[in-house]
Amino acid sequence: MAEFFHTKSISEVHQFLGLGKPAHPLITIIREWPKLDLDILNLKLTSDLYLFSMKGKINGTFRYGRNSYDFEEGALVFIAPHQVVSFEDPMEHEGSSGWTILFHPDLIRNSALGSTITSYGFLDYDVTEALHLSEKEQISLNDLVEKIETEIHQNFDRHSQDLIVQNLETILKYSNRYYERQFYTRTNLNVDLVQRFEKFLETYFASDELMEKGIPTLKQCGEALNMSGPYLSDLLRLSTGSSAKEHIHRHIISSAKVTLLRSNISVAEVAYKLGFEYPQHFSKLFKSQTGMSPSEYRNLN
Repeated sequence: MAEFFHTKSISEVHQFLGLGKPAHPLITIIREWPKLDLDILNLKLTSDLYLFSMKGKINGTFRYGRNSYDFEEGALVFIAPHQVVSFEDPMEHEGSSGWTILFHPDLIRNSALGSTITSYGFLDYDVTEALHLSEKEQISLNDLVEKIETEIHQNFDRHSQDLIVQNLETILKYSNRYYERQFYTRTNLNVDLVQRFEKFLETYFASDELMEKGIPTLKQCGEALNMSGPYLSDLLRLSTGSSAKEHIHRHIISSAKVTLLRSNISVAEVAYKLGFEYPQHFSKLFKSQTGMSPSEYRNLN
């Protein structure tokens, strides 16, 4: 079993990689990774830091969910604090086009970004769900990274922190746009995924798993389709206008309506049958979706 190694600061990362003292205590940009030895390749790494990393070029096939794609554009990966990552092969950037930004949450804690960064769902995507950039998109982000790098390595003044954070936020905003572009350009694959997701829900709600395990979580749904829950939900939202949670709720209400009309069991029993631990939670959801309580719905029909 691989050993875990946790880093808490930029200084620890630099020490771990043998990079010397960092220019800034809360953020660093790595252009060229040192050669990693076999011991490091066997580690599972976690940290208190955010990581944005773009490879210069990808050659050959890249695994993405259940599909394989050939890419020559750059791939951009986002990792939030406390996620587990590992190196199966040495991490390399080809030329100067690749980069990795690492920063501590304290850097943005007193800024607007500190409050909004969790709204960027792609920070919780799996590493295999990377953003694949066109050459034009790479150039746009490279320019922002260079601006951050300039601020890190020059004499600090009262504007330095704000400019660093503003450029980080701009990277996130552009990446959000680019992810949406990536979803839209895979329309046919998205249609297939929506169909597979709906089939999974139909099978799950008709099985004993519903009563044994309860309502499927976002994580369970993602794992069933070989991707992270947040990525699945964002892809569904852009493909259908509804999140994974909304799709699940529709299946619950649809199943509830059938059970309410075709049986005489109590509302509480219907709730338990649908995987709810507390009947009042079922009644609240049903009313929010239909405008009436389960009993009112049953009596109207």
